[in-house]
Amino acid sequence: MTRPGGETRVNDHHPHQVSLPSSLQAPQAEAGEQAPPLAAPVPPVAAPEIAPGTAAKLSVRDFSLYYGPTQALKRVTFDVLEHSVAAIIGPSGCGKSTLLRSFNRMNDLIPGVRTEGELNVAGLDARSPATDVVDLRRRVGMVFQRPNPFPKSIFDNVAFGLRLLGLRDRAELEGRVERSLRKAALWEEVRDRLDRSALQLSGGQQQRLCIARCMAVEPEIILMDEPASALDPTATARIEELVLDLKRSYTIVVVTHNMQQAARISDRTAFLLNGELIEYDETRRMFTSPREKLTEDYITGRFG
Repeated sequence: MTRPGGETRVNDHHPHQVSLPSSLQAPQAEAGEQAPPLAAPVPPVAAPEIAPGTAAKLSVRDFSLYYGPTQALKRVTFDVLEHSVAAIIGPSGCGKSTLLRSFNRMNDLIPGVRTEGELNVAGLDARSPATDVVDLRRRVGMVFQRPNPFPKSIFDNVAFGLRLLGLRDRAELEGRVERSLRKAALWEEVRDRLDRSALQLSGGQQQRLCIARCMAVEPEIILMDEPASALDPTATARIEELVLDLKRSYTIVVVTHNMQQAARISDRTAFLLNGELIEYDETRRMFTSPREKLTEDYITGRFG
């Protein structure tokens, strides 16, 4: 349902359930009756039209991906607008992380992967053999599900990518490291111990450090694969606040299993099922009046 002021209300008691108006909720089975069957799969939907003058930072058209003979993604089409947060939701195994890894071609590391369709990322044709993958991955950073700091100092973790790019000037390194830690809302917590091991930080701090390391090389897009799933509620709230702050400077795509999280932080949400894009729309509209029955069934917890 929608609270006064337009805020989407989520059900915090069920990790896969969002409260919808009664008119949109799935009918409940009477005692002794079986619940109505799930709706049959629907064809993938086209991405909503982009208003004139609004830039798409990431554009996917009829994109398919195969692991050998197995098709993992089926003609996915959608756009992610510049300086926005897009959430990708869906049950386990539906292709969320596969789609996310396609944007910086991390799937190239898996033998037997092939793709079809169009994938335009930060102005680059990401599928083109001529595309410099190193440059693509600098422009499209990634934060993983579990924090993965290097066994180095806090400073050296953030400076790692900069040094790979050839930056050696100590003063500039220090400036870039400080700016990145400030953007990640971590500077005040670590400024006096930059020479200490990053492994001594808490889980939430380690994840923010990984975000700072990602931002240090100045990407245009940040991909996040369930960035808070391994964190406690307090650390999760810090990450969500950070995401909302970062979208002023970056375009962000987040994979999440948490319906409440998608409702809190994203501008648009894509619902994947069995490799197909079932629905893609503004988050508030999808969570209050989804167009597709399958979307309604998933976000109300009937399956997933």
